[in-house]
Amino acid sequence: MSLATDICAPLAVLGADVQVPLASGEKVGYAALDYAASAPALQRVWDDVAAYAPYYGSVHRGAGYLSQLSTDLFEQSRRTVADFLDLREGDQVVFTRATTDSLNLLAAAVPAGTRVFAFETEHHASLLPWAHAGLGVTYLRAPRSWAEAVAALDAALAEAPEGPKLLCVTGASNVTGELWPVAELTRTAHRHGARVVLDAAQLAPHHRVSVRELDVDWIAFSGHKIYAPFGAGVLAGRADWLDAAEPYLAGGGATRTVARETDGSVAVQWHTGPARHEAGSPNVIGAYAIASACRALSEAGFDALEARERQLVDRLTAGLAEIPQVKVLNLFGADSARVGVLSFVVRGWNSSHFSAALSAEYGIGVRDGLFCAHPLVRTLLGDESGVAPSPVSECGAPEPSLPGERSLNAIRVSFGAGTPDEHVERLLTAVRELVTDGAAWNYRNEGGRCVATVQVDRGRREG
Repeated sequence: MSLATDICAPLAVLGADVQVPLASGEKVGYAALDYAASAPALQRVWDDVAAYAPYYGSVHRGAGYLSQLSTDLFEQSRRTVADFLDLREGDQVVFTRATTDSLNLLAAAVPAGTRVFAFETEHHASLLPWAHAGLGVTYLRAPRSWAEAVAALDAALAEAPEGPKLLCVTGASNVTGELWPVAELTRTAHRHGARVVLDAAQLAPHHRVSVRELDVDWIAFSGHKIYAPFGAGVLAGRADWLDAAEPYLAGGGATRTVARETDGSVAVQWHTGPARHEAGSPNVIGAYAIASACRALSEAGFDALEARERQLVDRLTAGLAEIPQVKVLNLFGADSARVGVLSFVVRGWNSSHFSAALSAEYGIGVRDGLFCAHPLVRTLLGDESGVAPSPVSECGAPEPSLPGERSLNAIRVSFGAGTPDEHVERLLTAVRELVTDGAAWNYRNEGGRCVATVQVDRGRREG
């Protein structure tokens, strides 16, 4: 196999030169096309963290130089994130573990009796925390256009009882990559007195996000989606509900004072502001990594990043459209605007089998399954738009199907500012060859993984 090397990406990422083994024993450069799960670290982020590491110290409570330096760096990281998100005066940034943690924090902080509204198209991180926290949830069916989404929300809010209301909405789908009408949905929600939290996990790495312009009340995203994979995330936005709520975690850092009472109990005064929900030793490296990534993306310029990503999206969608056996999954239509995330199925193939062949025979890393968005993927694969059933095979999908349901899974390709053109071209070549000639190896399921076993003698390619 001969593969061209084309390092043509706006931002340098770690792993760009990693060689991975194929089933044949040959090694090729790894084509990382699973950014939607975890994007590679920017070289800039890694360098910044490495430069800081010798100066690492405790945050907020140490008198020594390294502690003071680390505290300053941690709080400056908070300000950098606030600038990156274009927050309003009075908004606050709380550092969390990831988007899931951020939305669970907010779910624990909303007033009792709040009714939450969410489309069934949400990632589980934004679909599930509300009911888990004991809140009432209205789940809205998957819309097929922006106008339908706005109309469905408008109708649901009009019928909602009095009391606090919250809409949770994604900025860009982690399954289809399609952009959502966040500003329009926010205006509709606010007109009915509802607040809005934006799941920007898939939006923030690809597009400039202004909380001020969108007018959302809160925003959540993960560091590992935005090229800062050090176990940190962000919840940013209005302070009132967060300051009025019980601390997300009880412990040091969240407390102003703790004193024993005469009756033997303990009286606690909690902080207001971000510290209220950041108990324990903060993840200063994770916060600094996020801030570094925010600076790098801002300095690269989102206009340029978005323009190049649109070129890659257009090339990918046009190339897949030339392969009749491929069905790209969409909610809002083939021409809907999207970030660098796209899912598809291939007629005659189980998606887990196909993804394994991409890896074992071409060195391409994609994702297969239901992408922690089971209701959405089931809707897209169960719809009557011509999606072919996934055949049951020895390398079937690892996710269990519902009783009586055929095997459902899809293939997701995702990329970003560190993706060279060659990775997309290699994927298109691989899809065409697999569809035309079949896999060059037999595969079997081993512990939930689809593994190449015996080479097929078809003489279709050398090496």
